Amino acid sequence: MGKIILTGDRPTGRLHVGHYVGSLKRRVELQNSGEYDKIYIMIADAQALTDNADNPDKVRENIIEVALDYLACGLDPEKSTLFIQSQIPQLTELSFYYMNLVTVSRLQRNPTVKTEIKMRNFEASIPVGFFTYPISQAADITAFQATTVPVGEDQMPMLEQTKEIVHKFNSVYGETLTDPAILLPENEACLRLPGIDGKSKMSKSLGNCIYLAEEPEEIKKKVMSMYTDPDHIKITDPGKLEGNTVFTYLDAFSRPEHFERYLPDYQNLDELKAHYQRGGLGDVKVKKFLNHVLQEELEPIRNRRKVYEKDIAYVYDILRKGSIEAEKTAQQTLNDVKNAMRINYFEDKELIARHTAKYQDQ
Repeated sequence: MGKIILTGDRPTGRLHVGHYVGSLKRRVELQNSGEYDKIYIMIADAQALTDNADNPDKVRENIIEVALDYLACGLDPEKSTLFIQSQIPQLTELSFYYMNLVTVSRLQRNPTVKTEIKMRNFEASIPVGFFTYPISQAADITAFQATTVPVGEDQMPMLEQTKEIVHKFNSVYGETLTDPAILLPENEACLRLPGIDGKSKMSKSLGNCIYLAEEPEEIKKKVMSMYTDPDHIKITDPGKLEGNTVFTYLDAFSRPEHFERYLPDYQNLDELKAHYQRGGLGDVKVKKFLNHVLQEELEPIRNRRKVYEKDIAYVYDILRKGSIEAEKTAQQTLNDVKNAMRINYFEDKELIARHTAKYQDQ
């Protein structure tokens, strides 16, 4: 078996820079590396419905938004299979079988699930579909026999649970499923990019995002409002880097050539940080530099998106063809799972022959 990637996003809104540095940029690099035999990119609409069941239009309308962001970032349908989760019914059946391998208490201990439940105020009434999200994710990953799953740090507990399900299935039914490896962003600052308000999580629901398709003026406005060091009141005051959102973004996005173009007084980010820490450097100057950096990074993405926006039917056709291809792969895995579980009754000629002989002898 070759090297296979499976990853994706929930279509609950446009994608933001947290998605970009956390996974999207890396996906494009991996896609173009030539190291992987297959790359599956999933728009996880069924998963999004687990906490948006009363608002399906939100999910329906955002599928195209996510697809446009994918293509704008450089995901190529000639190299990667882009598909819609709900169009692959085999994923639901796999989830059903995997449910027997996981206890309720294990799901309750999943840190990501606990965090998401608290964030959505589900403590008193948790939708079953949302609660079993780790099992659904295991079905998504194993359906395509993914060897590698690029994720942000917050998704590590989910991947660990997938690995547990794989090990349990293989130990009970024989070696059938592929044990996936977790691939985290190489840049530590990209593991969990904070919101512009300094909160630990960048979230569409919290309204603290910079979106990939945002116009230049809106990006600038958000950068200039970013949370920094609240004690850095005067330019002469020493500034702190810890918890300073602007410097976290610079860690994630800036490169040496940016200093040559936009801030030639400094050789690199280390020099800029040192000056800020000893005092004499204002937040406005640093924010203006970050704005230049982000504008340079996001402009080509925004421009490519506008090209794809002119032919939406073509984008839907990409998703349709990708979903057909993905379903074929998922069906093969489902066949293997049912064979291993010995519930392939109509294909098991030995079973039919044995029962035929048994009753003919009576």
